[in-house]
Amino acid sequence: MSTRYQRSEELLERALKTIPLGSQTFSKSKTQFPLGVSPYFIQRGKGSHVWDVDGNEYIDFISSLASITLGYNDADVNNAVKAQMEEGVIFSLPHQIEMQVAEKICEIVPCAEMVRFGKNGSDATAGAIRLARAYTNREHVAVCGYHGWQDWYIGSTARNRGVPAATRELTHTFVYNDLASLERLFADFPEQISAVMLEPMNVYAPVEGFLEGVKELAHKHGALLIFDETITGFRYANGGAQELFGVTPDLATFGKGLANGYPVSAIAGRADVMKLMEEIFFSFTFGGETLSLAAALATMEKLQREPVVATIKKQGQKIIDRLNAIIVANGAEHIMSVAGHSSWSFVLIKDAGSYTQWDIKTLFMQEMLARGILTFGSHNVNYSHSDSDLHQLFSAYEEVIPMLVNAVRDDTLEGLLRCKPLEPLFKVR
Repeated sequence: MSTRYQRSEELLERALKTIPLGSQTFSKSKTQFPLGVSPYFIQRGKGSHVWDVDGNEYIDFISSLASITLGYNDADVNNAVKAQMEEGVIFSLPHQIEMQVAEKICEIVPCAEMVRFGKNGSDATAGAIRLARAYTNREHVAVCGYHGWQDWYIGSTARNRGVPAATRELTHTFVYNDLASLERLFADFPEQISAVMLEPMNVYAPVEGFLEGVKELAHKHGALLIFDETITGFRYANGGAQELFGVTPDLATFGKGLANGYPVSAIAGRADVMKLMEEIFFSFTFGGETLSLAAALATMEKLQREPVVATIKKQGQKIIDRLNAIIVANGAEHIMSVAGHSSWSFVLIKDAGSYTQWDIKTLFMQEMLARGILTFGSHNVNYSHSDSDLHQLFSAYEEVIPMLVNAVRDDTLEGLLRCKPLEPLFKVR
């Protein structure tokens, strides 16, 4: 047991007795953080920094899986939540804040004419698919990207245990930036596809005409276009990727940064489609929970009032530019590259020499975590990431990247690892 992470590892051992994986989320579990060189429990956060249960401080570039857009413990959001708490959290009838947040989303998001709320992104994507199926009277779905844990989507991935075969057979994947792959699905399932759902961007930017082409194909074949903006919404632009790229879907789903970490998600879209929410069943006891909605309203108002998105983009571009320069300076192009939007960029680690990408990523994480950088290979930038934070990130990269290059070249990676290498979970992007 390591001294640096001793308390974390003790708590993990305890948690595993009552919680499968010791975490509520795969991406926060021991499947993603190598045992022996990682923290497992965060005690508190402020701005861009977090402290684990052993007292170690980190600059957090995971930002709670991109759900933190402003920073931990943002004062404006905290004050809005505290004020709402004085009135109450949940009631026997709706609170007017439901309407106020829906109106704000309709004001900001291009496709939004009506809105309904859930708690997780998976609530919203599953609800949008049910809505599309009801609207089109069709059952099949075409997807690209990651869309949550519900049966309708996860059945199309390698993590499909427990999903009925009949459900798995209704969801079909196509390739991002490849319109022909989507055309083939429409040819294979004529007049059967209810919706095309995709993340408008994740690792790679859309090539010219791709998103427009997806919309044209969907409408040509009688399907609805749904943008899953769980991450891109309120991050790529105030109105999401649809605003940034100028392509308006029929429906869109939001979560993550909508409320700076509070649990709320949303389906927004065309009124004629959304009105079917009165006929399908999409209903939550806590769908109108007021603290998260107060946080959402405060977050969106801050997005409108301050240069949040512009600042995130500026800081994120500094990361991409500097990291690319460090990679080139160290001749590390055969090991890693950088991709993605400036607000949500990825370190893409490759198989190199005698090592798999997972071997190399494990050493990468071991050394970045030891230097106070909380990461698993992405830069989920938030408004509170300062130039000082970026300087510490770059200093870590300047030490770790040459270490990786030397370890691959000299076949010494195993000797540097203080843990077992990570194993792949399942690839969705």
